[in-house]
Amino acid sequence: MKSESPTGHQPPLVLSSAPHLKGRTSIERDMYIVTGALLLPFFGAVYFFGLYVLLMLVTALITAVFSEYICKMMRKKVFRMDGSAVVTAILFTLTLPPRTPLWIVAVGAFFAIAIGKEVFGGLGQNIFNPALAGRAVVGVSFPVHFTEYIAPTAPWLVDGVTTATPLAVGAAPYWNLFIGNVAGSLGETSALLILIGGIILIATGLIKWQVPLFFIGSVALLSLLLGQDPLFHILAGGLMLGAFFMATDYVTTPLTTKGKIIFAIGAGILVVLIRLFAHMPEGVAYAILLMNAVTPLIDRYIRPRPYGYQGRKMGAIR
Repeated sequence: MKSESPTGHQPPLVLSSAPHLKGRTSIERDMYIVTGALLLPFFGAVYFFGLYVLLMLVTALITAVFSEYICKMMRKKVFRMDGSAVVTAILFTLTLPPRTPLWIVAVGAFFAIAIGKEVFGGLGQNIFNPALAGRAVVGVSFPVHFTEYIAPTAPWLVDGVTTATPLAVGAAPYWNLFIGNVAGSLGETSALLILIGGIILIATGLIKWQVPLFFIGSVALLSLLLGQDPLFHILAGGLMLGAFFMATDYVTTPLTTKGKIIFAIGAGILVVLIRLFAHMPEGVAYAILLMNAVTPLIDRYIRPRPYGYQGRKMGAIR
């Protein structure tokens, strides 16, 4: 029976698109929480490597936002400042050496947004992590500039002493690796600040704790089995940044918790294999990008049980 109003008239049927239940969360809120967490390792990079780091971030931010605006206009879509371009710009900057030329920063930020995200349809449609896609492109295109690292011995001077990263050398004091007093990319230094930012994301429910745990754990276990120092491989390079801020990306990682764990373990195994057997000391970016490509396959076979499912075949649902 159809319910009627007290006046005897049938109430109008209201149709609307999903979502029908709304909460306080939003894309903007989530993105700005991630931005706040990312600013911790970024300001650590400013302290250790100087004010030039700020110029790199400003360049990346302007390029990323402007690129997204132009792409939206070309696709005749509404430009919305949802914070995703800001997060991509910060993440991309954190993957760069401290003295990367600003024009390379601009090229990478443009590629990250225009090719890494907008070509696929924008936010929620991209296959690969945009920041890592931009980093991979500029790393391959301008390799000389990605061998020039400086030691954080004079943080407030523009010039620094060129040196090798701990992964290239194969050793560094644990404490220096933990607080960030080592050479490396901007987001590969202070494991402490990255860990604090990651805890913020877990506490606010933006990421699942299983992902960084299994990512870092698989690196530690395989390193130990291969006769390496597991603690060194955890603290050195971009593992901490990748585990908390990139392997937890909503769009480019599997949908289910079980799928995310498989993703994290696969990325951890690839990191160790690339570090030990490839001609490059670091492997986090390429490991995550490779697992991004496998994400659709993981989602295909690791699916949540539908409500009411009782048999082994979907036809069992009644």
